[in-house]
Amino acid sequence: MKLFATLLSVVLIAFAALFTLALSPSDAEADRAEIQSVVEQSYLNGAFNRLDTEAMEKGFHPVFKIHGVQEGSLSQYPIADWITSIEKRKAAPDFDPKDQTWEYKFAMIDVTGVAGMAKIELFRKGEHVYTDYLSLLKLSDGWKITDKVYHRH
Repeated sequence: MKLFATLLSVVLIAFAALFTLALSPSDAEADRAEIQSVVEQSYLNGAFNRLDTEAMEKGFHPVFKIHGVQEGSLSQYPIADWITSIEKRKAAPDFDPKDQTWEYKFAMIDVTGVAGMAKIELFRKGEHVYTDYLSLLKLSDGWKITDKVYHRH
């Protein structure tokens, strides 16, 4: 009988602990929210809607590269080159900031420890243009976007 009471106590304590954990927000949920914020500020607004290169520099790690496929081969585009091209585009005489509207949808954000991934669907004028996969790492100064692979529709 004593053994049964002890086992029952252990089981009840385990259920209570699990119930408490289920009610409190997890670290993974907080990390997903932080990833979404970094992606919205630095990527979606930085690189697309607002062309805010300062926001890009805050959210992207300096080693960041876009990895794509051109004519069946791997292509790479470093963050420094991307920022330079955005600054040139903004300085062009025919640049219209109103023409920078991109809609987006987060298809998924996944986190495991210090590694994260965001899948984003990008639309322009109602047309599905890109599916982007962003890799992120949680460093001492927060989540940083480290890589991008994509598909152009």
